[in-house]
Amino acid sequence: MDKIVIIAKESGDRLDALLVRSVDGLTRSAAQRLIETGAVTLNGAALKKSHKVTDGEIFSLFLPEVGNSELIPEEIPLDVVYEDSDVIVVNKPRGMVVHPAPGHPGGTLVNALLWHCGDSLSGIGGEKRPGIVHRIDKDTSGLIIAAKNDAAHLSLSSQLADRSLSRVYEAVAVGNFKDDSGTIDRPIGRHHVDRKRMAVTQKNSRSAVTHWEVIARYNGYTHIRCHLETGRTHQIRVHLASIGHPVLGDMVYGRKKPEKGLEGQCLHARELKFIHPSSGEPVHISTDLPLYFLDVLNRLNP
Repeated sequence: MDKIVIIAKESGDRLDALLVRSVDGLTRSAAQRLIETGAVTLNGAALKKSHKVTDGEIFSLFLPEVGNSELIPEEIPLDVVYEDSDVIVVNKPRGMVVHPAPGHPGGTLVNALLWHCGDSLSGIGGEKRPGIVHRIDKDTSGLIIAAKNDAAHLSLSSQLADRSLSRVYEAVAVGNFKDDSGTIDRPIGRHHVDRKRMAVTQKNSRSAVTHWEVIARYNGYTHIRCHLETGRTHQIRVHLASIGHPVLGDMVYGRKKPEKGLEGQCLHARELKFIHPSSGEPVHISTDLPLYFLDVLNRLNP
């Protein structure tokens, strides 16, 4: 356990604010957790997070060692499109689960990231693990970002909440769209019967907004671009199905049999924009359409 001595140089500040300014990379929430667990002392006595600092007070901060996650690192190849000491962006293949869960204890993106990142993870919430900021479905391909430390995780999560973290998808939808662009503004919540599914509903739901535009039209199908204003579970799939244009290959919300030789939906997270947690500079990342998506487009008749 590391000990850091912090000397207050002015009065009136809250203790948690002093810690954030004094310890590089420490977030406000992490500082508050440390105070609540008794890791910050004054003359050997634990303090409250609301403690008002007095000029000249000498605090001892005991930083616990970052524990190893119970998750198991696995040597799984990753298509890394961006990486630095704060964040990593991966082009996830279709069929890969993001996070371990019942039925998928291993072989996930998180297991792969633990192996790939190794000691570059300084920890999220006291564990050496990547901080998944947003998720994409198992059978959706494309860009996903993860944080390597608490400060980066807090920054990216805040950007996701205030909608400054931008995500753009491309999809092949069933049917022909009447307009060239539009917006779907319909709340999404759990399906009232099947709790594994989501649905457009007014009951126990949250607002959901998807902007779309047509890229190309085919005989009975449409290639579209979707910009997420919100990020609800299965949002694009649920929204497109709700207007009668489900994602091609989506056998949960769309047609109940495979089409065009596709296993899983034709949906790809193609662009990602965010503000870098450390530099404050905008980052724009895009990826090519995967082979399965291009193969579907080649099979469609103009």
